[in-house]
Amino acid sequence: METNVNTKLGKLLRVNRSIQAEGTFAMVKEDMRFRRFLLRGSVKAEAEWTLMAIACNILKLFHKMSTGRLGTCLAVPTGFLEDSA
Repeated sequence: METNVNTKLGKLLRVNRSIQAEGTFAMVKEDMRFRRFLLRGSVKAEAEWTLMAIACNILKLFHKMSTGRLGTCLAVPTGFLEDSA
């Protein structure tokens, strides 16, 4: 496992792991102004969150399509590819 983590791909995945969830919740809270559930009950709240997740994914797809970034999923830090393992 340590060998996998210390590879070039392992380091890239670790760098990206911390920013993926944070960006999604920030977008939902700030950009989409979703602060609280409108419906009560776990089933209704789950349905509401599922709709929010679908909307978030559609918006993310739209932004990727409009900027020509389809097919890229990892953010590569500046200078990361030039560094030796």
